[in-house]
Amino acid sequence: MGDVAVGARSGHDGEEHRGHPVGAADPASDSAVTSGSDPAAGGDGPPTDEPPRTGGEGSGGPAPKPKKPRSFWKELPILIGIALVLALLIKTFLVQAFSIPSASMENTLKEGDRVLVDKLTPWFGSEPERGEVVVFHDPDNWLAGEATADPNAFQTVLSWIGLMPSAEEKDLIKRVIGVGGDTISCKGTGPLTVNGKALNEASYVYPGNTPCSQDDQGGQFTVKVPKGFIWVMGDHRQNSRDSRYNQSDKNHGMVPVDQVVGRAVVKAWPLTRWGTLPVPDTFDQDGLNTQSAGSAALTVAPQGLALVGVVPVVLWRRRRAEDSAAR
Repeated sequence: MGDVAVGARSGHDGEEHRGHPVGAADPASDSAVTSGSDPAAGGDGPPTDEPPRTGGEGSGGPAPKPKKPRSFWKELPILIGIALVLALLIKTFLVQAFSIPSASMENTLKEGDRVLVDKLTPWFGSEPERGEVVVFHDPDNWLAGEATADPNAFQTVLSWIGLMPSAEEKDLIKRVIGVGGDTISCKGTGPLTVNGKALNEASYVYPGNTPCSQDDQGGQFTVKVPKGFIWVMGDHRQNSRDSRYNQSDKNHGMVPVDQVVGRAVVKAWPLTRWGTLPVPDTFDQDGLNTQSAGSAALTVAPQGLALVGVVPVVLWRRRRAEDSAAR
């Protein structure tokens, strides 16, 4: 339409006014002029030598060419970099994979199993609880004399990003039997007692094993767990060098809570062994928990503080949304 308006002004503007009334102008010319592309409507202005515009050009010159998408091979290093960063963040703060190196936790965990360990909840003040399976750093040379793995380059890369356990990290995996303030006792072949309550361990202790070991190396004991520590034992009771057999170390066989990496929550590999690692029901029996109400309050305090911190943010976002809707 703009082309018609320009052509009428440059070649026939005078003739149109001499031969026809203004009100009888050609409909096509009229609609073109009123579209806003002709500032000299009505033909009163001087003729112009501006060449007709073509439909492919705008007022700012030719349209910019669309950018060619980046090739897959150029994007691949970026994608790999992002994946590595995410994997490192997940390994550091969320979940890490660990391999089971021995038979000390059979049949709950077998040698060669891969477990996923929750590393997030300890950041919010959560501490290990009775019955949980936890991974922890070697408290005081418990692994002395154990063979050290010699990983190849590929295994080293996988361990660096958290898909395999690090050969340099000396970690162990056991079940938490007692926490700070608990009194734990083993006499004869069992049962094992916590705060005077006998545990029914048939669901997880290795078949054929007795809950307590009759030996003079640590199988018979009565201990009180200090605050900030846990007492751990393997499910394969007669094949586990755990808290019982490390009572001569600087922590008297206890594991400091700050040495706990996290709780093992899932058996992830092999797929035929996939399953969760819940707390056995025996640890939920009445009277087992002797902690005071004040201690329980301290346990949930971080979660409560997190909730209190989130509420103002939610209210602020709702207020902004209401203000935007009002406008």
